[in-house]
Amino acid sequence: MPSAARQILITGATSGIGLAAAEALAGLGGNIAIVGRSEPRCRVAAATIGARLRGPAEVATFVADLQSQAAVRTLARDVLARLGQIDVLINNAGAMYTSRQVTGDGIELTWALNHLAPFLLTDLLLERLRASGPFRVITTASEAHRGAHIPFDDLNAERSYGGFARYKETKLANILFTRELARRLEGSGGTASSFHPGLVASNFNRNNGVLMNLAMTMLRPLSRSVEAGAETLIWLASSPDAIGGSGGYFIDRQRRSPSPQAQDPDAARRLWEVSERQCAQTGPDA
Repeated sequence: MPSAARQILITGATSGIGLAAAEALAGLGGNIAIVGRSEPRCRVAAATIGARLRGPAEVATFVADLQSQAAVRTLARDVLARLGQIDVLINNAGAMYTSRQVTGDGIELTWALNHLAPFLLTDLLLERLRASGPFRVITTASEAHRGAHIPFDDLNAERSYGGFARYKETKLANILFTRELARRLEGSGGTASSFHPGLVASNFNRNNGVLMNLAMTMLRPLSRSVEAGAETLIWLASSPDAIGGSGGYFIDRQRRSPSPQAQDPDAARRLWEVSERQCAQTGPDA
């Protein structure tokens, strides 16, 4: 990675694989900008990342609750005002919720955070990404997508909701979004990719009560470290070898075939179109 010229923006970067990736990319010479929900946690993460910086590189922090589309739009305006270029956008923020919740926009929470937030943020930053030269958009997906289908007739999960089933749907949406974004970026110099970090010993799924906390603690001996979980993300963000993988889904730095549902171009286009409509409903002209 060229030293201070590369500007990297990472959501969900105050803990877990997002923070581990930000630290590593800072050590490679990148300018790092992080997005988190809490200003104190952003300050702590920035200090941790800052200790790895090389030369004149910097850490910028942005605070936003990405479940809110108004917050995503405000975040995009702040990013555009403060960052003159964006070379790498990493859509890493995400969560799972065992009970159905609805955002202030009237959208089911898991779908809003895991899919619509990266979709909208990428769209709002795309012009700046294009102007920055060759760029990369990377989205954290999961092997959990296998067996899922996009519920186009029940996108808000009003008829049926299961926490893990809904999470699986959003991870499938991440891969389909990446596929369609890559198609739309052909010839632009930009690439889009998604990846599976593996089962990682992080704070994921510890927001769902005592039983889920216990389950994640029991799985910890079988889990990867956050540093190991971030390795493919770091590679996708920095390695010249990753440039040719636009539209791909990666595990352990290798391009892998996702589920048949994740390879459906018609589903990818349809998801893009309905996502545009869902975001337009909360836009400034709505």
